[in-house]
Amino acid sequence: MEAKLNRYPTVLTIAGSDSGGGAGIQADLKTIAALGAYGASAITALTAQNTLGVRAIHPVPAEFLKQQLEAIFEDIEVDAVKIGMINTVEVALIIADMIDRFKPGFVVFDPVMVSTSGARLIQEETVAVLWKELFSRADLITPNLDEAEILIGRKIGSVSEMQEAAIEMVEKGCKAVLLKGGHLIGPVLYDVLTMQDEEPLRLETTFIESKNVHGTGCTLSSAIATYIALGHSLPEAVLFAKTYIAGAIEAGKNVTIGKGSGPLNHSYLPTKMQIRS
Repeated sequence: MEAKLNRYPTVLTIAGSDSGGGAGIQADLKTIAALGAYGASAITALTAQNTLGVRAIHPVPAEFLKQQLEAIFEDIEVDAVKIGMINTVEVALIIADMIDRFKPGFVVFDPVMVSTSGARLIQEETVAVLWKELFSRADLITPNLDEAEILIGRKIGSVSEMQEAAIEMVEKGCKAVLLKGGHLIGPVLYDVLTMQDEEPLRLETTFIESKNVHGTGCTLSSAIATYIALGHSLPEAVLFAKTYIAGAIEAGKNVTIGKGSGPLNHSYLPTKMQIRS
């Protein structure tokens, strides 16, 4: 009798490269490994950056991104996909086509649209394409408040307004939305998880004072994708990912990496690969 082959739960991250190692592809792969899965990557852009900021961005040609994705999907079984910053319409269309062709089990989209300094990183025409081509294909989108304001076209200033915005995004075609409320600073931080045909879930987290929060959004979305790949439901994956983020911030708050906003401690959990049949 032929032995059954086992494999690692696998997460593919499609995002930009952070040369400083705190966000993007680098943060994603560290997170995926720390939580016990196998990480593959397709790079959308190269950045020259450190803890002080971004110096330059070099977009990867869309056709080369397509070749990266085909190489992965044609050879490796992917349990979950995390999508990060999309810098052009062409890249958005290629990713949408790859999702249709290869039908990965779960897609988390972190729509990076605003820099830490508040600068807008995405053009209006690209936002329209994301609504048309990607949001409906993703199983979860994870905007922060600034990004959600761009998506719905109005300010969000309270938890109740967060719930309204998340419901509106689901009604406009998103399957599920995790609206992150970290910009509403206070002793307790709130996120809102809204799924189709479900009441919104208000999730609370105690605020942790730390300057080392670079790459938090990237880390959260890749952690959610990893917990999905490990077999958890979406609400479980979100709760486990939030717990991981809080632990990573706490573990890294007194560590100095660089002269600016440092990274979380992605590896505060023991790295342990888990086998999936």
